[in-house]
Amino acid sequence: MRPGPPGLSPEQRAEAWCRWKAGHGVKHIGRALGFDHGSIRGVLIQRGGIAPPVRKRARSALTLAEREDISRGIASGATFRSIAERLGRAPSTVSREVARHGGRDRYRAARADDRAWESALRPKECLLARNPTLCEIVASRLALEWSPEQISGWLKDEFPHDASLRVSHETIYRSLFIQARGVLKKELMDHLRSGRRLRRANKADAEEERRGKIADAISIRQRPAEVEDRAVPGHWEGDLLSGSALRRSLTWDRGHEMAKHKAFTVATNVNVYFCDPHSPWQRGTNENTNRLLRQYFPRGTDLSRYSQSDLDKIALRLNQRPRETLGFKTPAYKLQASVAPTH
Repeated sequence: MRPGPPGLSPEQRAEAWCRWKAGHGVKHIGRALGFDHGSIRGVLIQRGGIAPPVRKRARSALTLAEREDISRGIASGATFRSIAERLGRAPSTVSREVARHGGRDRYRAARADDRAWESALRPKECLLARNPTLCEIVASRLALEWSPEQISGWLKDEFPHDASLRVSHETIYRSLFIQARGVLKKELMDHLRSGRRLRRANKADAEEERRGKIADAISIRQRPAEVEDRAVPGHWEGDLLSGSALRRSLTWDRGHEMAKHKAFTVATNVNVYFCDPHSPWQRGTNENTNRLLRQYFPRGTDLSRYSQSDLDKIALRLNQRPRETLGFKTPAYKLQASVAPTH
């Protein structure tokens, strides 16, 4: 293993990015390439874990072979027009090429091709850099812990007739993680739910849940349709539930804490439905809410250290974040619309 600053060849860097996109970890990549994992991380952190685009020469660009033909034509004393006719190019293309790279006396094909290739690497100004108003809106929502997906969806819903206020979540992520763009401040990454400095590829490597069987469990497939489309408030998903509120049904995973679900239903008149084995994703609202709460309460957090005021502030912030399942409306807006009296 070779510690120290990254010393990977272009081929090794390409292999590192390929393995990263495939979901391999930094240490795994380091072992595969024979480098210390710190060197691999150094390569990845430069772009925040977002792989660089594959370099391709534009179809309209001159090739190295064409530049060599130009160089030979100049050496033989040929005119730009005759060189252009032989290449099937416009005379102006040849004259600009030669003028850009030293003129007739100093033109060299290989050097001209290298300079053109390097020029193509110059970063183009991104959307948020060109639109300060949009950038300010995005930054303010990131500071409120909104995800890039929530911001992108909310903008479409909030400004349906203003095409200038559109940005994809991927553009937001790139502007955060690729700091060379100089658009969104690095500190805003602290507001992302994951807290990571490297974007990871999507991969299914979580261990399969091993949960016990629940006697006489009512399958999630028997829930009323109104639960799925969230048209009626009062249907819950949960791991643990306490307190009183609107209540019509409860959807749980296969944990033993709900083994006495029949007694619960008799006592509360709330039907309990259970996810299929190894399918916690069927309680999408609960799973997503758990991840949101982990942003404020990491595992092992002692909740007794938080006052009710602290909890209320966090609840308010979560309820004022748009959700994709609600058409990028906020939970607070949807609840108010559902329970408000009609006239």
